[in-house]
Amino acid sequence: MYLSVEDTSTLPPGWTRCANFCLTLVNQHDSTMSITKSTNGNLKEFKENKSEFGFKSFMPLRELYTSGAGFLVNDICIVQAKINVPVKIGSQETNISATMESSKKELKGQESPRNSELQKTSGFQQACTEATDDSPSDPSLAKVLREVSTTPTGDLMDFRGLGRIERAFVPWLEEVCSSNPSLIDCMLKRTPMFVECAFTALGRVLHFLKTTKVKDMTRDACDRLQLFWEELEAFRFDLAWLEPHVHTAFGMNKFLQRAGRLKRLREDVDVLEDELKRRRAAVAVTKVDLAVAKKNLGKAEQEFNGIDMDLELGYGTG
Repeated sequence: MYLSVEDTSTLPPGWTRCANFCLTLVNQHDSTMSITKSTNGNLKEFKENKSEFGFKSFMPLRELYTSGAGFLVNDICIVQAKINVPVKIGSQETNISATMESSKKELKGQESPRNSELQKTSGFQQACTEATDDSPSDPSLAKVLREVSTTPTGDLMDFRGLGRIERAFVPWLEEVCSSNPSLIDCMLKRTPMFVECAFTALGRVLHFLKTTKVKDMTRDACDRLQLFWEELEAFRFDLAWLEPHVHTAFGMNKFLQRAGRLKRLREDVDVLEDELKRRRAAVAVTKVDLAVAKKNLGKAEQEFNGIDMDLELGYGTG
């Protein structure tokens, strides 16, 4: 979310204006839950080659779209900008302060009687975007949402005139929309950008389920599917038909863990069977050695038989 200077092409060369500000995303259910970020009193110098300042990651999109959270009510979010601009009047320095509130596309000045003077002299305008890691040089909502919601291949195609969607997603979207017409019906009153992001999120979940095998459902894969599913839920489709398949996919991780345990047990059995074979072979060799030893003992006993061990050796007398 950024604060930018309006109509910079109409300003004189070398123009500059310093200001500190804070931006607030209003919670329409509970104002105490509103989210505010500020420059902490630090002045930002707006000028020709740097006409906007703001916050690269203001809040997660899924929090913005969470039903009942209060930030998006009837598809409207409200952003307030409080701006403080130091100016010199004669030899004295004073501040011009203003609070502006943006709802839909309408920008209204409030609280300060000098709002019109501020907008006229400094050209400040509020620019609202969702959270992104994109460069602040382009705070376009459409661009931001598209980059957040699509895969990075960039191979897009039109889907039923509703928007440009990742090509790999379209066959599955066609399939599920033919079986569930309500998916399209519930989007008829939405903005084109919202619809495009919604079907991209749906296509991403379908793509995951169609291309991921049971053996691939590691903990990381489950976490990724969980993120995809939470983002899809934010668009408020009727997903009763899809939810059981997603939960089954989550359960595959436990199945995969049990399969891993079964594999380890099989490996243990194989090791013990090999050890048993080795020991049986050793026993067989020992039995052969025992038989040979008994045979040698028998021969020795026969040769030794009849000799009195107590008999004197004696010696001859002549």
